[in-house]
Amino acid sequence: MLRWAHLIAGIMWVGNSMLFNWLDRNLEKQVGQSRLSQGKIFMLHSGAFYDVEKKLLEPGEMPRILHWFKWQNFSTWVTGICLLVLVYYMHDAGGLVDPSIHDVDRTVAVAMSVSAIFVAWLIYDVVWKMLGDSNPKAAAVVSVLMLFAAIFGFSQFFSGKATFMQTGVVIGTIMTGNVWMVIVPSQKELVAATKAGREQDATLSLRAKQRSIHNNYLTFPLLFIMLSNHFGGATSHPLNWLILILVMIGGAGIRHFMNIRYRGNGKELPIVAWFWPAVASGAFAIAALMIVTRIDARSVTDVDTPVPFQRVQEIVATRCVTCHSAKPSDDTFTSPPAGLRLDSPRQIQVNAKAIRLRAVVQQNMPFNNKTHMTPRERGELKRWVDDGARM
Repeated sequence: MLRWAHLIAGIMWVGNSMLFNWLDRNLEKQVGQSRLSQGKIFMLHSGAFYDVEKKLLEPGEMPRILHWFKWQNFSTWVTGICLLVLVYYMHDAGGLVDPSIHDVDRTVAVAMSVSAIFVAWLIYDVVWKMLGDSNPKAAAVVSVLMLFAAIFGFSQFFSGKATFMQTGVVIGTIMTGNVWMVIVPSQKELVAATKAGREQDATLSLRAKQRSIHNNYLTFPLLFIMLSNHFGGATSHPLNWLILILVMIGGAGIRHFMNIRYRGNGKELPIVAWFWPAVASGAFAIAALMIVTRIDARSVTDVDTPVPFQRVQEIVATRCVTCHSAKPSDDTFTSPPAGLRLDSPRQIQVNAKAIRLRAVVQQNMPFNNKTHMTPRERGELKRWVDDGARM
C-alpha cells in the first residue's frame, strides 16, 4: 500500500514540477500586458484551449479561489519515509546493514541514517542562504560535491540498496524542505501582502523559483533511485557509489538540455543544440551502468573439480531455502522473495542461471549475506552451472 501511494504521489508531484517549469520557459510577453504580468501562453488539451498567465497581483487583488500545489510533495515524502522505516529500519535494520561491507551496530546505523537526512537539509539550506543570491554557481558546486561525498560515505556503511535509498531520501528531503521551508512561505507572504494591500516582494518569487529549479533538476536522478531496487547489478556492485554518481550526472544532464530547449516567448533552440546533447547525457548514464558494472567484480573461489548436484542442493538448503521456500523460516520474509522457490531439485535446476547471476556475479544474494554464504560455496555454484547444471 505504501509503495503504491508513494508511486502515485510521486507521479503527481514530478508531473506538476515538469509542467510548471515548462510553462515558465514558454511564457510569451506581449505588448499591452500589465506591469505585473510575467507572460501568457495558450495550450490545447482535452478538447479545448487553456489561456494561462503568470503574474504578480495588485495590492488587494486577491482572487476568490486560489489553487495551491503542495500536498503531492508532502504525500510523496511521508510515504517514502514510512517505506524507509518499514523496509530498512525494522527487522533489526536487516535491510540497512550488510556485514560484508561494514558490520556497524544496528542502532548506530539507524541513528546515522536519520541524522544524515536532516543534517543534509540543514547544510544545503545554509549554503544557499549564504551564497544563493551572491554566488549561486559556487553554491551549486559546493552542494553537488557534498552530495557526491555523502553517496560515497553511505556506501562505506550501508548495504548497496540502502545506499541508493538513503541518497534518495536525502534528495527527497531537500526537495521537500525547499517546498515547505522556502517555496510555500514565499507564496504565503505573497498572499498576505495582497490581502493587506501591500506591494508584493518580487525577491521572494525569485528565491522560490531558484529552489523550484533545484527540485526540477533532481527529479530524474530521484526517479532512477526510486526504481533502483530492480537494478541489482548497480546496487550490489563494489563501485555502486560511482555508478550512482555517474547516472545522476547523466539524468540531470538530460533534464538540463530539455530545460534549455525553450528560450521563452514561444521560441526554441535548434534541435541540434538541445536534442543531441540530451541524447549524449542519456548515453553517458547508460554507459555508466553497462561499463562500470562489468569491472572490478567480486571474485569467487575457483573450483577445479566438477561439483555434484548433491553438494549444490546442500548449499541451497543451507543458504537460500530459509527465504526461497513455500514457508520461509526467515524472520523478515514471510513469502519467497520475487516468488522464487528453491525447495525442490527441479526448481534449483530451472533457476540455475538466476542463482549464478545473483549469488555469483552480483553477489546480492543471500540478502545482505544473512546466511553467510562463503566464497568457496559461490565458486561451487558457479562451477555447477557452468558445467551444465546437471542433476
